[in-house]
Amino acid sequence: MQQQINQWLLKFRIEYTDVMSLMLVLGVILLISVIIHLVLHRVVLAMIQRNSQQSQRVWQRAMTEHKLFQRSALLLQGVIINAQALLWLRSGSGTQTFIVTTTQIWIMLFSLLVLFSLLDTLLEVLNKSTIANQLPSKGIFQGVKLVATIFIGIMIVSLLMGRSPLLLLSGLGAMTAVLMLVFKDPILGLVAGIQLSANNMLKIGDWLEMPKYGADGAVVDIGLTTVKVTNWDNTITTIPTYSLISDSFKNWRSMSESGGRRIKRSINIDISSVHFLSEKELERLNANPLLQRYLQSKMQEVNQHNSQAELDLSLSLNGRRLTNIGTLRAYLSSYLRTHPNIHQQMTLMVRQLAPGPEGVPLEIYAFTNTTAWAEYEAIQSDIFDHIFAVIDEFNLRIHQTPTGNDVRTIFINQADKTGVETTLV
Repeated sequence: MQQQINQWLLKFRIEYTDVMSLMLVLGVILLISVIIHLVLHRVVLAMIQRNSQQSQRVWQRAMTEHKLFQRSALLLQGVIINAQALLWLRSGSGTQTFIVTTTQIWIMLFSLLVLFSLLDTLLEVLNKSTIANQLPSKGIFQGVKLVATIFIGIMIVSLLMGRSPLLLLSGLGAMTAVLMLVFKDPILGLVAGIQLSANNMLKIGDWLEMPKYGADGAVVDIGLTTVKVTNWDNTITTIPTYSLISDSFKNWRSMSESGGRRIKRSINIDISSVHFLSEKELERLNANPLLQRYLQSKMQEVNQHNSQAELDLSLSLNGRRLTNIGTLRAYLSSYLRTHPNIHQQMTLMVRQLAPGPEGVPLEIYAFTNTTAWAEYEAIQSDIFDHIFAVIDEFNLRIHQTPTGNDVRTIFINQADKTGVETTLV
């Protein structure tokens, strides 16, 4: 092109120089580039932007949001400028070499950015899918971005040095130890992400509990090197991805998927309040619908045993008798089996644990039919409110460590008996 301009100027007997012909060629390249830029950005991209805003397709809106079309347009402009430089400038000239080298770097950089936009678009589309959402897609895509960036970086350096990329790649073999140290976390994170996905150990939205890192909340992001957890107090905990493989953690997902959340809480019964039920107590408790069937069948069994044994029942050591704590266990079991918020298809029992200095623990072990936290706490509280209220009906007492008011009452009672005035501070 530059030679044709020289011949054209010579034909019209116009005085020219090499600089003038070069400036004319550069002016033509610049003019064509500006026209293409205006057409692409003011017409084509503007039309695509409007269509994307009106579209209901996730992938179409994602491509626009992640600037895929803008970066592709800039990549195309670089290709066009490179082609013009090769066609119109004098081959082997310094100007051609400079423009070609610059545009090739431009093409490689925007090719990398286009790849980033494609990966971000694909990631957003995958996040909308229930099945694909279980995969650590973000970590894998970040790994691909890292590899692509290293590759493009090697290509640019080799272009500027005028050497083959294979020479640089062969030289990297001696730097393997250094690279392993520098990229240790991304490599470990990529491997950990694949293991987490393959074993279905963790996904976004899971309730994760990891006391070592102070994490107790919902997983909001699984990246190449870190996992972000929003704790229940709305703080953010960042955990290295590879630590989820090397250390243990608790995932509450199966609890949420099961539809039931466990209640496992005890009340401590004062041992001195445990006794055999009297006839009067049996008659009173038999009026409760939840205990009628139990008491009738149990009394029939006890009477049959005692009549066959022919023992002197005037002594409480002889024969079998019902206890108030055993009857309370039967009542609570029947109460839970008729409770509308208790899951009847899961484990349900009221059991007595080993006695200790604080009395006899009576444990409620059951599952609610909801996993919602607030509803679960309300159901559990209602159940134990009821237990505390009915405990006196069985003539039992809840064990409680003496409070300051208890000590004050003791002093006052002693003062009333001895007639000595006592002052409590």
